[in-house]
This record gives sequence, structure tokens and C-alpha cells, in this order.
Amino acid sequence: MAWKTLDDIELADRIVLTRVDINVPVEDGRVTDATRIKRIVPTVRDILAKGGKPVLLAHFGRPKGKVVPEMSLRQVVPALEEALGTSVTFVETPDRESLEALPERSVALVENTRFSPMETENDPKMARFLASLGDVFCNDAFSAAHRAHASTEGIAHLLPACAGRLMEAELTALEKALGHPERPVLAVVGGAKVSSKLDLLGNLIEKVDMLVIGGGMANTFLAAQGIDVAASLCEHDLGDTAREILAKAEKTGCEVILPSDVVVAQEFEANAENATVAATEVPEGTMILDAGPDSVARVREAIDRAKTLIWNGPLGAFEIAPFDAATKAAAEHAAQRSADGKLVSVAGGGDTVSALNRAGAAERFTYISTAGGAFLEWMEGKTLPGVAALEQD
Repeated sequence: MAWKTLDDIELADRIVLTRVDINVPVEDGRVTDATRIKRIVPTVRDILAKGGKPVLLAHFGRPKGKVVPEMSLRQVVPALEEALGTSVTFVETPDRESLEALPERSVALVENTRFSPMETENDPKMARFLASLGDVFCNDAFSAAHRAHASTEGIAHLLPACAGRLMEAELTALEKALGHPERPVLAVVGGAKVSSKLDLLGNLIEKVDMLVIGGGMANTFLAAQGIDVAASLCEHDLGDTAREILAKAEKTGCEVILPSDVVVAQEFEANAENATVAATEVPEGTMILDAGPDSVARVREAIDRAKTLIWNGPLGAFEIAPFDAATKAAAEHAAQRSADGKLVSVAGGGDTVSALNRAGAAERFTYISTAGGAFLEWMEGKTLPGVAALEQD
């Protein structure tokens, strides 16, 4: 790829403006999940090891261009210090002189970039101001790379720019999954609605060899084929769209795998009375809440054939038992194939990460992206401004 990494730029005695995503959950002023903070540690430590001074730029929440005390990044400093194992200087109003005055091996965190309306507007004035604070720009926030903001895109054109370790890992993993993958490539796409993943399906059909469609969105495809899905979640108005997608898949040679049997219930409640039936025989008044064992067997067989797997979305209502069974079984199989070195598996999206963690499979996947929207837009084939801005040479 055409982007530079921390290994390609001289960092010694330089202020390295480092865009990170530490938009973490906070309750009563305390960070409740430090996962995103922990993932930036390698970048910060490498900058320090190379003699640079990392100055972290980040957003928190959606203050909409106003100073909102409850959205101050000051409250994440203790968790940041714990993860890094060093003190962090919080800078409310940054200027070049004060940053230069910080001792060597210092780490600084600048206040929420979104406190200024110029951030989300990608105002050149803010980009120039931020650039004036440092010597090098390092973007380690792939999860914010789909936003053309001053601290993600504008600044990258004004300083020598590179990808941080987390950004580098994300881009490398996604390149392996969709850019130049080892074939056959299998995509598993689930979730509630087809309407939210039309671009994704359209792009994947042209790039993958097999496509598993699960979750509520599978009901729309079943209904589009004339199957009665009874009281199931279904976007009946997208029947024509679903048929177009299936026709396109046939034309491109992409094998589409839909549920052949399903788990149905009259109530969406934990341990609700349920039954497994053929997808063509859903009883009146019931709803499809998971894929059945025959469907899972077909997904497992597809995973066995695949060399590369991209996963986005659960196969059923994974939040409650027993409707998490299909997602668990398929995820476990993919995880084991990955651990055995037989599969490159990349997964991402909020529900996806939760489902794979619940299945105990996440740690054995080749790569798990926590990027959410940016991961989805990359899979949709869209250009991410924050990534494109790094591709200067």
C-alpha cells in the first residue's frame, strides 16, 4: 500500500501529533471498558522508543462544536496512564511552546477536538492550527477514518504523515481480506435489516466466492423467493431489491447461502418455547429467531472450503439463548480453522464483536476490528478520507 508507517519517518526529537480513538464508555467519571485505550498502546510506546513526543488528538462523544464538560477527555486520563504505564499531561488549550517545554518521553492528551465546530467541518484553519503544534502526523484512528475531519483528514496534508500500529494492523488485515485475498473468499453477513447493508451486499457479491446471509435480513431474501416468513422481522418492500441482489450473485458466480431450516418462536424472550422447522414451513404467528442445525452445517461446510473469511453481523438473535446457537456454532468453527492456520478470518462491527465474544471465538479470529462504521464502509468499497489522506506518495 502507498501509506507510510512509524518505521518510515524520522521521529527523534519531534512532536508527533497522534490521532487516536479513545471514545470509550464512561460512567460516573470512570472508564468502564478500556479496550480502545489499550489498542493504542503499541503506537504510543513505539513513538517514545523512537525518541518522539506523542501528543494525542481525540474526540469524545458528540458535543456538536460546543464545550460540554461531561465530554471532556480529562476523565480518561487515569485509564490512559494505567494502560501506558506512564503519566499523561492533559492539555486544555494547546500551543507549540508549551508542548515543546514538556520533558522528554512525555505523553500529552489534548482536549476533545469536537469542542470546536471547525473539527467536523474540516475547516482548513483548524487543520493549520493543529499542524502548527507538531512536526509529524500519525493517524492511529481507523475507526474515525471514514470522517473527513480536521484532525483525521485535513492535518494529514500539512505534515509528514503515517499510519500508527493499530491503523497499520487494520489496513493490513482488510487488504488480506478484500484487497488481495487468498481464495475462495467467504463473507458472512447478518443483522436485522437488508436496508442498512445494501451497499455492502452489492460490493461483496463482486468480490467474494460465497456469501452467507443470516439474521433478520435473511427473512427478506426468503420472502422475496415467495416463502411465507409469518410474523418474522422482514422488509417486504425490499423484495425486488433482494431478487436483484440474488440475480447479480448468479451472474458474478457468487454462491449465496440462505437458511434452509430455522428456529421459530411466538415470543422473543430468553428460553422461549421454540421449534426447528424447514425455512419453507414457518408456522403462522411465529417468528424466525435463528438458523437451524442444517443451515449451520452448510455454513460450516462453506467455512471448510474457504481460505479467507469476512464476517459482519450475527446469524440470529444472538443476545438471548437459545437463539444464539447458530452464531456460536459457526463462529466456533471459524475460530478453530483460524487457530489451525487454515483460514484468514477478519470480523468487525459492534454486534459482530459482541457475538464473537459471547461465543468465546473472538480471540482466535485472525483479526477483529472495533472500527464499526469505518469497517463497514471499507467493506462497502468506499474511500475512507482518513486513509486516502495518508496515500501521498
